[in-house]
Amino acid sequence: MGLGVVALTSCGDFLSIKPQNEIVLEDYWTEKDDATSMLMSCYDALGSKECLRRIILWGEVRSDETKAGTNPPMWLQDILKENLQPDNEICKWDDVYKTINYCNTFIHYAPGVSEKDPNYKEGEMKANVAEAKAIRAICYFTLAKTFRSVPFTFEPSLTDEQSYRIPATDFDTIVKTLINDLEGCKDDAVRRFYLDNSGDAYQNSSRITRWGICAILADLYLWAGEYEKCVATCNEIIDYKKNQYKEWQANQDLRVTASTNMALFNGVPLILECPVGSSVDTKRGDAYNRIFGTGNSFESLFELYYDNKFSNREEFVSAYYCNKDNSGDFGYLAAPDHLYENLATDKNTVFLSKNDCRGYEGIIADGSRFAIRKYGRKSVSLNMKNITTEAKVQDDETMQQTNFNNWIFYRLTDVMLMKAEAEVMMGEDHYEDAFAMVNAVNKRARNATSTTMSDTLKYTDYNTSKTAMEELVFDERHRELMFEGKRWFDMVRMARRDGNNSRLISETIEKHTSNTAAIRIRLADPNIAYYPYSRAEIKRNPNLLQNPAYKDNNAQLTK
Repeated sequence: MGLGVVALTSCGDFLSIKPQNEIVLEDYWTEKDDATSMLMSCYDALGSKECLRRIILWGEVRSDETKAGTNPPMWLQDILKENLQPDNEICKWDDVYKTINYCNTFIHYAPGVSEKDPNYKEGEMKANVAEAKAIRAICYFTLAKTFRSVPFTFEPSLTDEQSYRIPATDFDTIVKTLINDLEGCKDDAVRRFYLDNSGDAYQNSSRITRWGICAILADLYLWAGEYEKCVATCNEIIDYKKNQYKEWQANQDLRVTASTNMALFNGVPLILECPVGSSVDTKRGDAYNRIFGTGNSFESLFELYYDNKFSNREEFVSAYYCNKDNSGDFGYLAAPDHLYENLATDKNTVFLSKNDCRGYEGIIADGSRFAIRKYGRKSVSLNMKNITTEAKVQDDETMQQTNFNNWIFYRLTDVMLMKAEAEVMMGEDHYEDAFAMVNAVNKRARNATSTTMSDTLKYTDYNTSKTAMEELVFDERHRELMFEGKRWFDMVRMARRDGNNSRLISETIEKHTSNTAAIRIRLADPNIAYYPYSRAEIKRNPNLLQNPAYKDNNAQLTK
């Protein structure tokens, strides 16, 4: 990707950072290439350093998955200590709104280009608009999950005369509006992008397709409590992947040979996770390498594509997760002890067994400290300790020195676990279906030492109550999606559903080793689950009323 024709100017309002003046002039939007260039700029803006950094950190850093690594800046230390204040730089949202305004601008002008240029067919235009609406939805949805209520508009900032100093829209209204917007455009979206005649065409997920939009919709439905719609939408995605798997089986000329690299787990096709040196080496699938190292895997639904021409993601992973210049294993963040310690003895409190590959792939021990390596590795060679008992990372793991592996927003196992959560919320009659999804995800990760794909969880251990089933899904999302920018949001969703922060506190407090009593008290405030508005934004927009959980000298905060 490249930032193309777009540059930025700034006025005083939250959406005032807009494309160059010539981009918003009517005489620019005349040809298909004009529209295509702007659409690519929407993707570029989403993947830009500051936008992506915020999206990931907002969903990750306050959770039980991160603690201080090597020399984190003071603003990050404050977040990790639950000392978040309105002057913390992470509360600034300009770059996310830049992305939104790029999308608003494209959606505004694209239909007119279709009328002017016969090469820009209406169907292609509508498909492109669906992509822009999906990017916009990701941004607004993330803002709402982070701040609860935010300024919300679909109108582009086209002139300096427009004012966007508007009150914040509440969470539920934002989610409902985004649902309606995506429901109205999902059928316009491309089903599959064919870039060339190779098997890679089947794996392309670096543009948003109908299935990427469905994944966003399923997520929105889950937060909105529309559980039947969530399940139905997840089933659409799963059925699509089942049919795609059948295609792979029928066409062995495709890049990945389905019969040896994939299998059905409770009816859902997933990439096998079998290590080098195991007795099932003939059925080796290398799930981590294909999903995170190579990218655009069978399981991916939407991920941001990066290469040596567009490497902003490197600045996030290298700075926050792990260094790639051999100067050290730790970035600003590290994994708390409870995520990894005692895994080899089956006494770990997060991973259920020492042969769960995800623990070794995502985290690495460095003495008594634990470094985050998910997204930092190009490839991982798993092997057995004594061949039969324990999955381990071999010494020949390959670090991603160039660090251009993609950033994944949605993938199949995420959708499976969304479905499971919704099924649990629908009641006891749906518990078996929910368990089947969780067990499938868990089975893929924990069968590293087995010649058969046996069940690794027992239904009777969890079907005793709704709470037990809910915790099963919640814990599996933790294991499967660790460090992917989702954990804090999962906690917030559970707190919203519970009407209190009790479970959020019990999970988060695991990483804190000091000042725990004060942190418990602070986290008990239901408003604290959301971030404060930046003090600068409140000064800029007098219609914003600060989250009451955060003290500030601004008189408005007492209202």
